[in-house]
Amino acid sequence: MYAKGMTTRDISSHIKDIYGFGISESMVSKITNKILPTIEEWQNRPLERLYPMVFLDAIHYHVRENNIVVKKAVYVALGYNLEGFKEILGMYPKGRHWVGENESSKYWLLVLNQLKERGLEDVLIFSTDNLPGFSQAIEAV
Repeated sequence: MYAKGMTTRDISSHIKDIYGFGISESMVSKITNKILPTIEEWQNRPLERLYPMVFLDAIHYHVRENNIVVKKAVYVALGYNLEGFKEILGMYPKGRHWVGENESSKYWLLVLNQLKERGLEDVLIFSTDNLPGFSQAIEAV
């Protein structure tokens, strides 16, 4: 909920509506502050050298930001490892809250470079929606 732009007050109210018990805004803040380092550690973990197939796409949804509903995107890289298991390689935001503005090939280039910095050297097949500039971003890395 925090990642989708909800305020601590919104989250507190939402939990009370769904589960019937209250949780203070300060507790919501403590929880999010506690888990953010774990998320960052996962986001920066080393990757395998080779993934036979990697899917790159953005998930679009609406969030409330300063009491205004805006469209955001979170960039997702999902790979199949050599054992054939799916693995989320990363979820990439353009900002602090793990979401970005609309999808762009320039941002995908940053994502691909970050995957490379984490140890990814080769991908046999990329699956994308062929956003203009996507192929060039892949070739550049």
